[in-house]
Amino acid sequence: MTYVVLAAVVTVVAVGAWLVALRRRLIVVTVRGVSMEPTYHSGDRLLVRRSPLERVRTGQVVVVQGGPGTPGDPTAGRLVKRAVAVPGDPVPSQIPVPGTVVPAGNLLVLGDNPARSNDSRRLGYLPADALIGIVLRPIGQR
Repeated sequence: MTYVVLAAVVTVVAVGAWLVALRRRLIVVTVRGVSMEPTYHSGDRLLVRRSPLERVRTGQVVVVQGGPGTPGDPTAGRLVKRAVAVPGDPVPSQIPVPGTVVPAGNLLVLGDNPARSNDSRRLGYLPADALIGIVLRPIGQR
């Protein structure tokens, strides 16, 4: 009987540790605004994997820390954008930043709805520490 109880406790602890590790790796972000339409709409929920800049590929949708946002909102200041250039890539012509190649430790992003997007055209290069992660998939719609 004690072996069964011990096995159950070990299983619960292992599952708990796995969930804590998973929680540190994956987050859920809610899209705010229209800058990523038609790909994502305000209110869409996205599953995001925390990732370093080295894992980001051009064309992937990423989440970056872009500013203070609304006080008290846990997703405040988070921007959902498309990575258009990573270190070593040429700088897209529509982005007015110095240089012709993205320097190490930086990223350029654009919204899919450029007429309504606050992105690298205004923010310039985003440093690697502004990157939160890569969008894996939507998990819920408005």
